[in-house]
Amino acid sequence: MPEIVCGIDEAGRGPLAGPVTAAAVILPPDFPKEILDDSKKLSPKQREKAEVIILSKAVAVGVGWAWPMEIDRINIHNATLLAMKRALLCLGATPDMVYVDGKFVPCTCFPCEAVIKGDTFIPEIQAASIIAKTARDRFMTRYARIEPQYSFEKHKGYPSKLHRELVMKYGPSGIHRMTFRMG
Repeated sequence: MPEIVCGIDEAGRGPLAGPVTAAAVILPPDFPKEILDDSKKLSPKQREKAEVIILSKAVAVGVGWAWPMEIDRINIHNATLLAMKRALLCLGATPDMVYVDGKFVPCTCFPCEAVIKGDTFIPEIQAASIIAKTARDRFMTRYARIEPQYSFEKHKGYPSKLHRELVMKYGPSGIHRMTFRMG
C-alpha cells in the first residue's frame, strides 16, 4: 500500500461556459473521512463546509485550470487532463501513488491509476472532487459580476434552460466554449 496517496478529480466537463477545474489532494491518516463524498451528492453548503476542513487539514492541495480557449483548441478531454496535470504541479508534494477518478490519467512522472467511480470510495478523490467543484463554482459566481446578463451565479455555466435562453438572447460571453453546442 502506498504511503502518500493523492486523489484527483475534476469539475466542469459538461458546461457550455467557463473552465474545467481539477484538484489534487493528499490527506493525512487522521482526516475525518466521514465528511467526504462525491461532490455531486453534497449540497453547496455541505461542500463549502467540507472545503474548509479539507483546506485546513490536508497535507497538500493543488488546483489546476484549463480555460475555454484551451478547451476549444484541444477538446474537453485533453483540457481535463491538462487541468489535472496543472493541479499535480501545484500540489507542492510528491505522492507515491495518484488515483484519478475516471478512465484516463494525465501525463505525469508520478505513478497513476485511473479508477472508475473512484469518487464514491477513495477519500482523496472525494476530497479532490469537493475542492474542484467549490473552486469552479466560486469562479463562475465571481465571473457573473463581469457579465451579469448570463446569470452564471445560478447555473455555473451548465446547459440549463435559463442558460441556453440567455445565450440565444445575448450571444456567447467571453467565457463560452465556442466548440460546444449552445442551442
